[in-house]
Order: sequence, then C-alpha cells, then structure tokens
Amino acid sequence: MTTVVVVKKAGQVAIAADTLVTFGDTRLGHRYEPNSKLFKVDTVGGPSYVGIAGTVAHFPVLRKAMTALPKDQLKLGSKDEVFDTFTRLHPMLKESFFLQTKEDDNDPYESSQFSVLIANASGIYGLYSYREVFEFNQFWGIGSGRSFALGAMYASWDKAKTAREVASIGIHAGCEFDKNSGGPVEIFTSKQKSP
Repeated sequence: MTTVVVVKKAGQVAIAADTLVTFGDTRLGHRYEPNSKLFKVDTVGGPSYVGIAGTVAHFPVLRKAMTALPKDQLKLGSKDEVFDTFTRLHPMLKESFFLQTKEDDNDPYESSQFSVLIANASGIYGLYSYREVFEFNQFWGIGSGRSFALGAMYASWDKAKTAREVASIGIHAGCEFDKNSGGPVEIFTSKQKSP
C-alpha cells in the first residue's frame, strides 16, 4: 500500500511519502516508474500538499478532481474548510470519475473510499472515507506502514528539531519495515502560519 506522514513542529509543517507501487505480490519501484503519492494544489489560503493512501486509481482521480474545482471553492485551511471542499468533491467523484461509494451494507454515509493527509501553512489534516476530518497537533500517518512511522516519530519527537526531520524519520521507518513501502521518499515542507 504505502506510507504517508504529516508533521507540525517548530513553526514548520511537513508531509512525506514513499514512492513504491504494489500490485499484489509485485513491486513497481521508482526505477521503473517515477511514482509520486503527493501533489501540490493552489488553494484560497495558499499552497497545500496532499498525500493519498489506497488504490493507485485514487491518485490521478483526486488530482484531477481537485484542480477542476474553481479556486474559490478549494479551501483547505481548517477542519471545516477541508470537510466542505471534500463534500463538494464527492458528487464530482461519483459523476465524472465513477467512484463506487459503497463499502458495506451498514454504511452510515456514502464513502469517498480514500484516506488523505494534507499539509499547509494552517496545519496538518487527515480525511477519511466518510469525510471525517482530523486536525493533528504534532504528527500522523496513513497507509500500511503507518504503525512503523508513528512509532519512529513518537520516539524521535523530543530529539528532532524540525517537522522535516520528524517526517524523514517516520517515512524511512515505514520504508524499512513495511513490505509495501519503499524509497526514494518525497518530503515537502512549508512555514506554519503564526496563530
């Protein structure tokens, strides 16, 4: 699957991801295709970096859907803005990209079928299938390597000086121990807005 992490520390936000793609037992490494699980979008509040875990089909779909939204509707600067933006995206994902919204017979809502992490000057956010949004105070991870990444980031938090350093430690731990994550890694950072 993947490892994607976000970190907020010392006035900096960071997002990092591995670049390995897997198809069952087959690995498609960076040598064969320069894969990226992160992309940048220009939003009302400035640039945001978005990372996705899940099926490879999510990557081009979410990139295309987000860039198709009018810029004045693409807001990712708070939990509510992330929720509102992805609620606006959901009908487009169904109609234009043929998203299958059902996961289970007891679904409380239609699913968007993905896990997303977002980093920008306002903070770090996570979005899940039913458009549940979380704003993290320090760090978080998604994907099959998240447990390794979370443990490494937790263990290094007090010693690391920057968000980039914590993210690098987390993403490299995911790549080291998760069979579905591998390098090279990508890391993007930006300054955090003062509260």
